[in-house]
Order: sequence, then structure tokens, then C-alpha cells
Amino acid sequence: MTSIFRTVMGADFDRLHPQLQRRFSVGLASGEACTGRGVMDRIWHGPAFVKPFLALGTTRNILVPRAGRHVPFTIENVPYTDTHGRETVTFVRTFHLPGRPRRFDAQMVLSPKGDRVLDYLGTHQHLASDLHLRAEPDGSLLIRSGEHRFREGPVDVRVPDLIGADAEVRESYDDTTGRFHIKVRVVNKYVGPLFGYEGSFEATYTDIATCGVRPGLRPVREESRA
Repeated sequence: MTSIFRTVMGADFDRLHPQLQRRFSVGLASGEACTGRGVMDRIWHGPAFVKPFLALGTTRNILVPRAGRHVPFTIENVPYTDTHGRETVTFVRTFHLPGRPRRFDAQMVLSPKGDRVLDYLGTHQHLASDLHLRAEPDGSLLIRSGEHRFREGPVDVRVPDLIGADAEVRESYDDTTGRFHIKVRVVNKYVGPLFGYEGSFEATYTDIATCGVRPGLRPVREESRA
């Protein structure tokens, strides 16, 4: 067994920086969970009229409606087996903004054919998108989102470009500082940039047999459709 990320990337995975290889080897096979703690130098959002949509997303821990600088940040990557028997890795990001923390939740699983990573968003996994992963020449990782789908009960529809958005994530490792650097942009085809953040963090690893999955980390509802 290998991690879901190595399975999808194949030989390209070996071109990642060794520290990125370890971080994205988190899974049931490695037996490790990863927690990153650091600071987002900047959290930004687009024009004022997108704020209501960002605020709506926060009701299900999707996106962050508030901008800020030098915001303490935590990301929890914990593997577990979901209620449908699939290996899942959490990507739960907590932004410690003034007033109260804001969360951006995602859970990643391997597609049935093993050819892509599926990213479920939010506490109820109503939104899902395909992820395309690529190692860059400098050893960093580039992740781009693909098709987005909305799923609830019998409803299973593609999110139209007019209201959907494409995400781009770039993650690298700095040997000098011993920190991971991350930059995220979420862009609508017609409106332009909606939301993003950039900063750095240090990672620690724990044995999942010892730490398990803490309460509140898993979603309220788990979607079976891939």
C-alpha cells in the first residue's frame, strides 16, 4: 500500500522535495498523521459582492470570509477509514482570526479507479472536486482543481462556471528555514479572484495508532459518490 497521493502521481511523486514526499505520504500505510503550525502572512478576498457567498460557505466550513495578516494557522492531515470503507485524509485548516477561529475543511479520498484524488469540501461533503497534482521542476507541488459537483440526496449536478471557482495550491519546502510554504488562490472564471492565502508552517508527525482522530475533525456527513 502507498498513500493516495503517491498512487495518483506515480513516478512524478519521487520528484517532490523529500519533505513534501513525507508530508504527502501521510496515510494508513505510513501510520502517520501530520500537523502543520505556522502563520498565514496574508488572507485575502475579492470584491465586496463576493463576501455574502464566502459567508455562506463558512456555515459549512468552506472558505474564509475575513481578510487578515499574520494570522496563526493550523492544518491537520489525519488518515482514517470512512463509513464507506475508503481511506481518507483530512485537510482541516484553522485560521485563528480575531474574535473566533475559522475553519476550512476538506477530506481527500482516492477515486475508485485510482487515477485521481477526490476532494470533498465542508462539514457535509456537499461539494466535491477532482484534484490534479504535479511535481514542479524545483521540487514543489502544484495542485489544481478540476470539475466541481454538488451532491445532496438524489441531486448530483456539475457546478456551472458562473458560480463555481477553480483552486490552485502551490506548496514548497525551504531547507534554510525548515518550513513549508503554501500559496492558495481561488478564482471564478468570470468574476476573477475570490479568496486566497499564503504563508508558512512547520510540520510534526504523530503515530495514528496513538493519537487517532480527534473529535470534531471528521465531517458530519460522508458522501458515498465519487
